[in-house]
Amino acid sequence: MQPRLRSRKLIQDIEIGELAELAHRFHETLTARKAAIAPGGFDWYPYDSFGIISMLGDVFTGRQRWLGTLIGDEPVVDVGCGDGAVSFFLEWLGARVYAVDHPPTNYNRMQGAKALKSALGSSVRIAAADLDARFDLPVRKAGLALFLGVLYHLKNPFGVLECIAGRARYCLLTTAITQYATDQRTRLGDLPVAFLAGRGGLRGDETNYWIFTEPGLRNLVDRAGWDVCDWKVVDDAASTLWGTQRDQRAICLLRSRVRPTAERSQLLAGWHKMENDAWRWTERRFSISLAAPARVALRCTVPAAITWPVMLSAAGVTKTLPMAGDYDFAVTADRGVLEFELNRALEPDSLDGRERGIVVRGVELFGLDSPTKGP
Repeated sequence: MQPRLRSRKLIQDIEIGELAELAHRFHETLTARKAAIAPGGFDWYPYDSFGIISMLGDVFTGRQRWLGTLIGDEPVVDVGCGDGAVSFFLEWLGARVYAVDHPPTNYNRMQGAKALKSALGSSVRIAAADLDARFDLPVRKAGLALFLGVLYHLKNPFGVLECIAGRARYCLLTTAITQYATDQRTRLGDLPVAFLAGRGGLRGDETNYWIFTEPGLRNLVDRAGWDVCDWKVVDDAASTLWGTQRDQRAICLLRSRVRPTAERSQLLAGWHKMENDAWRWTERRFSISLAAPARVALRCTVPAAITWPVMLSAAGVTKTLPMAGDYDFAVTADRGVLEFELNRALEPDSLDGRERGIVVRGVELFGLDSPTKGP
């Protein structure tokens, strides 16, 4: 029997654009659990931990749009976790997660994260770490590190980013950046510089230290061992750095040069969001990336609304799907991108703005001793 390359079905991988809806569903559960927790002498972290998730669909591109690519088979480490909302969300999606923060500077000394872990029956590992004092991660290898709104709270951002690059393959980093000097008139946005806040910090928060310009941040992540996958700068009208100058925020997906990414088989382009946690519509053209030669088996359905027959082609093989119903389609292919193409698809209409080809209910990969072609 040929060995399977993956036990988890590719069709169930999560595309980044799907995270916002999933986060909304989980947020309802989290809010209910918070309401049921009796007051414990602490206040919850007051900021929206899920706000960044709704923006990621406009930031991530290419292979990195699939959560499985970012995490792989390794844990996620959430550095500066607050009350752990995002950590518990990723665990809910199936990831193993370490939630890390420094109790003296955490909003409630990490009581919120511990209370939620108990209420959710969670297996998230909560770890205390001083990011500025011999910082080390509680896990030797991670697929993805979250570093959300933490950089400007660090005395030594270079050292911490360098440490994370040695352990995690990817890092999602968000941080405030500036275009102007403190006089709010001198433009510095084209210079790779950083400001060190005085003893009063910024906006009355003495835990704020460094604010970078965008070129300064780019130099920092590069010299700390990271390549940029995706980068977006957004305005934050609700926040100010000094005086009345409006804040900007950088959202960065980084890939470590110290821990190169492991190649994996994955869905690529032409797939619509997962429905009923079980299947996906495709476009007329769709693709899969293969990390090794494989026999690829699709379980698919031709919709009744499409004109028959439907022709499905890939790797030099064409199969006729003569009418509406369920079909299997299998080809063997070498490592690389495997492109599928249909001869027709449902055009966008007033009820559904998507191009829709067929419904795919499963994708299975079987290993080959050597690359071969054919059905």
